[in-house]
Amino acid sequence: MQDSQNRSSNDFFWPSYVDLMTSLFVVMLVLFVYSFKLFKDRENDLKKANGDLKAKAEELEQITKIRRSLQRLEGKYFRYDPNLERHELLVPVQFKAGQDEIQDAYKPALLQAGRTLRSVLKTIKTEQPVRYLVIVEGMAARYAGNDARNRTQEQLTYQLSYRRALNLLNFWKQNGLNFSQDSNIELIIGGSGFYGTGRYRGAREGDNKRFLIQVIPKVGRIGEVGTR
Repeated sequence: MQDSQNRSSNDFFWPSYVDLMTSLFVVMLVLFVYSFKLFKDRENDLKKANGDLKAKAEELEQITKIRRSLQRLEGKYFRYDPNLERHELLVPVQFKAGQDEIQDAYKPALLQAGRTLRSVLKTIKTEQPVRYLVIVEGMAARYAGNDARNRTQEQLTYQLSYRRALNLLNFWKQNGLNFSQDSNIELIIGGSGFYGTGRYRGAREGDNKRFLIQVIPKVGRIGEVGTR
């Protein structure tokens, strides 16, 4: 009788033990697979992050090289402002009050400045595709003192300064400088009116009737520019 009970207990114990070990093995296998997946996902994330950092570092290095190359603009027609990180056109253009027409006396120098700008941008050698965003900004000067026209004509000066920049662009086009034909150059014109950074103050307020040129390099794959 006792032997029969022992055999019965053993017969019950071993299958239960095997089932328990099998369950533990399955649990450990699932945990292992899950842990391995988390590890691989983390590894892929790190690889992607390292790749992104490398790409950003290469892009930054390329932009730095381009900015050094843009120093060739500096000279007779352009001056670089390191504080505002932009180029100022040195041609001392002066407009008649409230007018947007470019006077003939300034046209030869403006034409040569445009040729210099285009030549420098087209001859910069880069390892990656680069596109230049060129912003031509027209400006306007305030009236002296507390002249009421500084308030009443404030909105009109945005249009006035924009037309001045537009006239410069049209003048360049008429003389064979059509930046829109250059696949690596996108030219944008704007007008800042009585405002904008880096303005002259006080006795030099009248010198704000001028143009500013800003060149922004965009490194990386360049797609086709859509029609506007």
